[in-house]
Amino acid sequence: MTVQTIIYLSIVYTAGQAVMAISAVHDITDADRDGTPDNMTFHVVLSMVGLLLIALGTGGIKPCVAAFGGDQFEDHQEKQRSTFFSIFYLSINAGSLLSTIVTPILRGQDCGIHTQQKCYPLAFGVPAALMVVALIVFIAGSSMYTKAAPKGNIMLEVCKCIGFAVKNRFRHRGNEYPRREHWMDWADEKYDKLLIAQVKMVLKVLFLYIPLPMFWALFDQQGSRWTLQATTMDGNFGVLIIQPDQMQTVNPILILVLVPIVDSALYPLIKKCGFNFTPLKRMTVGMLMAALAFVAAALVQIQIDKTLPTFPSSSQSQVKFLNLGTTPLEITAGSNAPMTVEAFQTNPEYQTFTQESLQVSAGPAFEQTVPLEKRKRQTLLINPTTLTMEMVEDLTEKPEEGDNAIRFVNGMDSVVNVTVIEEDLVIMPSSVTNYTLVPMGTRKFTVTNDLGQTCSFSMTLGFGSSFTVVIPSNLQWVEDNCGNTVQQNQDIERNSMHMAWQIPQYFLMTSGEVVFSVTGLEFSYSQAPSNMKSVLQAGWLFTVAVGNIIVLLVAELIHLPDQWAEYVLFASLLVAVCVVFAIMGYYYTYVDPTLIEAEFAKDDWEKEKEKNGIPMKKKESIEHDYEEIKQTKI
Repeated sequence: MTVQTIIYLSIVYTAGQAVMAISAVHDITDADRDGTPDNMTFHVVLSMVGLLLIALGTGGIKPCVAAFGGDQFEDHQEKQRSTFFSIFYLSINAGSLLSTIVTPILRGQDCGIHTQQKCYPLAFGVPAALMVVALIVFIAGSSMYTKAAPKGNIMLEVCKCIGFAVKNRFRHRGNEYPRREHWMDWADEKYDKLLIAQVKMVLKVLFLYIPLPMFWALFDQQGSRWTLQATTMDGNFGVLIIQPDQMQTVNPILILVLVPIVDSALYPLIKKCGFNFTPLKRMTVGMLMAALAFVAAALVQIQIDKTLPTFPSSSQSQVKFLNLGTTPLEITAGSNAPMTVEAFQTNPEYQTFTQESLQVSAGPAFEQTVPLEKRKRQTLLINPTTLTMEMVEDLTEKPEEGDNAIRFVNGMDSVVNVTVIEEDLVIMPSSVTNYTLVPMGTRKFTVTNDLGQTCSFSMTLGFGSSFTVVIPSNLQWVEDNCGNTVQQNQDIERNSMHMAWQIPQYFLMTSGEVVFSVTGLEFSYSQAPSNMKSVLQAGWLFTVAVGNIIVLLVAELIHLPDQWAEYVLFASLLVAVCVVFAIMGYYYTYVDPTLIEAEFAKDDWEKEKEKNGIPMKKKESIEHDYEEIKQTKI
């Protein structure tokens, strides 16, 4: 039944990917057009349907695939089965690495019909096509698989058995009744002892899994908190420029390197040293390494915080003053000391104020009161020629994804155009544009006035900076060079902490993942009864989902002022949970489901013989099977 389940749910998964590709088509057909709200709603609903199908497909496939792979090995092939789970996990991460590299390339293709648009239909469509190919290959090899006999809806049977045991126990709670060794024994009246024993094994492992979601709560922050951390770092590796979200590729790369080393070298070496490195001990070590990874992330964050600008608090406002005049201005703001601001430049540092408004004087005959906004950074554009002051809002955080935020101020008396990465910005006199996000590197900008004169200038950009660029009235109209007349006022400095400092935390987390996750998959299979392999695999995967919920709850309920403190909090929680898990693991008794099932089969035949009598040949065959399984395990 597992093969059919994998095939059917793979079709559902593929359909979800196809629906997602179709839902993204509006990005290239409706761009810059007046689409109706109903049309947009249709695409959103289609996206939700696609995600639902993908969730249903992947949720059904994952536990079945791992269990199906384990079923391909005989009982005496524990070493080969362990190697399979390592290769299985390695293959998953190889696919993840390939997807992380290829999908952004596909998305970056030009699919626009009316304008240039990112090609999300291609990014979703190619994985759907590859899933079809994988499904065809899987079906083609069906005759070579070892297939377990169908056992009905075992999940439903387990739930019914547990429900009857609970109900029966409460039904007799006030009566004089013989005490039973385990609460599941209250199902004896309706269910056979083999099923009850199998349910006991499953519940025993599921109880052990209660602390595990905390590991995944830390692990899954690689794609959220750690990526946000990377946006405040420098990704220039010389020959290679790494974007913040691309740092996630370090994890699958390390997986590909570490899994063979751990499986072929580390574990055998530990075994030769005489140390009994059991699966639960491995998982405990993995959790500790994940906690150390977050400690490393906290140390990196502390160093990053030292390089970040000080943004205003809830009771503060910060202001810069930009002189649009042709001569230096002496500016007095509130009770602050007078400052001299050069023509077409800002003052070097933001001034901090706590009042609601600010009295600003620019020269002896020019004075005005301007409003201030709390928790905001603002720039005051002062034009002594027109005797005007205009307050504009600045950034109060680093630009996203490591880009650079650039805006342009027109200090000329006529309209100018500035070309920024194939986009023309039209700027009115004494006006300022919105911020434009520009990737790192040397970028060229072209300025054109209403007379058709052009000139260009270049800016060498790093990661995460912010600039206010002033086009002055005395601009030099030289075609390939605007000279030094364009004023580049830096509001937020570029990131100075290098992304390479994240590699130690990725190494610790990936090392923990290798000894935790691969071992957990194998442990879930080995401790599960023959007809409940997928049940325990599903339980294992459920801990991942609960881990993600924990991240949401902690993020919503606990608002810490510093990011490094949140990292330390998560590390501390995982260490505490790890101690609990280590104690639970110490008292856990490993079982051999096949041996237990063989014992019950032998006992059942003995009882059946006493009751009805059975052929001696069949009895000898059962006893022989039991003894063979027992000797294999010994």
